[in-house]
Amino acid sequence: MLKGINPILSPDLLATLRAMGHGDEIAIVDGNYPGLEHGRRLVRLDGHGVISVLDAILSVMPIDDFVPEAIFRSTVGKDRDALDPVHAEMIECCARHEPKQAVHPLLGPDFYPRVQAAHTVVQTGEPRLYANIILRKGVIYP
Repeated sequence: MLKGINPILSPDLLATLRAMGHGDEIAIVDGNYPGLEHGRRLVRLDGHGVISVLDAILSVMPIDDFVPEAIFRSTVGKDRDALDPVHAEMIECCARHEPKQAVHPLLGPDFYPRVQAAHTVVQTGEPRLYANIILRKGVIYP
């Protein structure tokens, strides 16, 4: 245990977040997502929901502000504008940590390849469908 560090951030996840560089992306996915198949690196956090994991990661990882879009969520099927309750919770969580960053919806054909190219996939135990989000790492300014 560490002071001031959310206990959801396991040693493997902390090492991954530290190893990521500016512009690297991390995908946080639900329990139904094919994480092992799509992840170059996979960190499992079974028993934790996507919002808890997102909140923990955003407590230590900066989001890229060098690009216009740095946070992406999956969509409900082919409906880009549909907003399930989990998506509203994602947007609220991101706004608490990164108020200047919008959460952008990506349809499956754009979302899945981005997950496959991500530095790491974090597989949660989230039971809700379409509960997937990608974060692009930023920098810590001097």
